[in-house]
Amino acid sequence: MSEHPKFAVIGGGSWATAIAKMLSVNLPEIAWYMRNTAAIEHIETYHHNPNYLSSVEFHVNKLKLTSDLNEAVAYADYLIFAIPSAFLNAELEKLTASLEGKVIFSAIKGIVPETSLIVGEHFHLKYNIDYNNIGVITGPCHAEEVALEKLSYLTIACANEEKAGVVASKLSGNFIKTKISDDIVGTEYAAMLKNIYAIAAGMAHGLGYGDNFQAVLMSNAIREMKKFIRKVHKMKRNINDSAYLGDLLVTGYSIFSRNRMFGNMIGKGYTVKYAMLEMSMVAEGYYAAKSAYKLNEEYQAKTPIINAVYSILYEGKDPKKVFKKLTDKLD
Repeated sequence: MSEHPKFAVIGGGSWATAIAKMLSVNLPEIAWYMRNTAAIEHIETYHHNPNYLSSVEFHVNKLKLTSDLNEAVAYADYLIFAIPSAFLNAELEKLTASLEGKVIFSAIKGIVPETSLIVGEHFHLKYNIDYNNIGVITGPCHAEEVALEKLSYLTIACANEEKAGVVASKLSGNFIKTKISDDIVGTEYAAMLKNIYAIAAGMAHGLGYGDNFQAVLMSNAIREMKKFIRKVHKMKRNINDSAYLGDLLVTGYSIFSRNRMFGNMIGKGYTVKYAMLEMSMVAEGYYAAKSAYKLNEEYQAKTPIINAVYSILYEGKDPKKVFKKLTDKLD
């Protein structure tokens, strides 16, 4: 691989836009794939994404914009995927360019519905990518605060420390601090699970529960996350690190959290279908709740919060009654 590897961002949403912003500060050029050709034309003309983080201004001479996934893949050594997990499989079906030798980092915080796999496992099993060439970019970090250049922290996880370091160096900046981890499976599952707990936090808020209950809910959520991840991938990890607890807290409490917003709407009485129509962005936790619930049928971790969210979203249970029962299971 080149001493100066090339990067491509795959996706056109808020997180993809934030990552493109971070990379373009440190690199002379990046490829950026998005399906929306109108958005590409807008960026080329007006230097900002019209649909997401529109306050972020780009130097377009640093951007190799394309609506051809294969062009972006062929261009880059490092591919950073930042599209909703629900759409990943359909996007990859367009792929004819080879992934051989590519380093793939996932900034996707969900499970691929078609395979019920986290993104790293999906690339490993479906595309035969070695785990040394797979990594995860996780928070705690909201795209909106990156756009505002507020101090933010990222965790870069990869089995290959050198490759994690390359990505970390290209994302670091005056307002971005990075940390390297070798827990690629745990951090990716944590990034998926915290979206479910954020939906639970939103539901609680919508139902009228206060800050006291939210604190209990979040403290139980981190313990539940620890039990689930330990069942899936047992290794030494500190669940109180930023990649786990920090990411859970920011997603559970932040006004920028789309999963909390989605849960809040459900708690206020919106149907799942109507809440999804009202939102302009995908709430990853909706898909994650089903995947985590089904996975846990095998692992049998004690997960009352995940079970509660699943029963509301997929079994049509009354949120008020479900949360009344949940309050008796928390401590």
